[in-house]
Amino acid sequence: MKRIILVGYMGSGKTTVGRQLALSLGLSFYDLDWYIEMRFRRTIEQIFKEKGEEGFRTIEFNMLREVAEFEDIVLSCGGGTPCFGDNMDYINSKGETIYLQAAPEVLAAHLRMGKVVRPLIQGKNDEELLQYIRQSLAEREPYYLQAKHTLDVSLLDNHDKIKTTVKLLREILGL
Repeated sequence: MKRIILVGYMGSGKTTVGRQLALSLGLSFYDLDWYIEMRFRRTIEQIFKEKGEEGFRTIEFNMLREVAEFEDIVLSCGGGTPCFGDNMDYINSKGETIYLQAAPEVLAAHLRMGKVVRPLIQGKNDEELLQYIRQSLAEREPYYLQAKHTLDVSLLDNHDKIKTTVKLLREILGL
């Protein structure tokens, strides 16, 4: 039974890398945000609007405990997931955890390129986005660094580098 759980800031590539890692290992892939959207038939943005961040975090807390019981999975957590309640301790107790680490400038570039609506950064210009990332990453990184492994993904900008990252992750995990 394998559980590989990816944590890191939004835009760090958790979903992209996680999907490829799962494929290469023959495991199922779950993105916690997508799982929440499927179970609640609402987007994360809608849940935030209806219930606020605290309401969303309660849902996330419960859904994490549901998905993390699945076997033979790669799970991509939301960027804030490890930072609330005892989520990081729980995640570490359930499987191999990996922090996909990237510099704020890299994260900002990834988020600008991405097409996903992210409620916490909507409406921010480039400078505001970078400032927001620096501030919230400083708050969140102590949680991320509790993961069993850390991998720098600052150069994750094309398919070959994604494949190289998956190979590195497999080496780190001894798979």
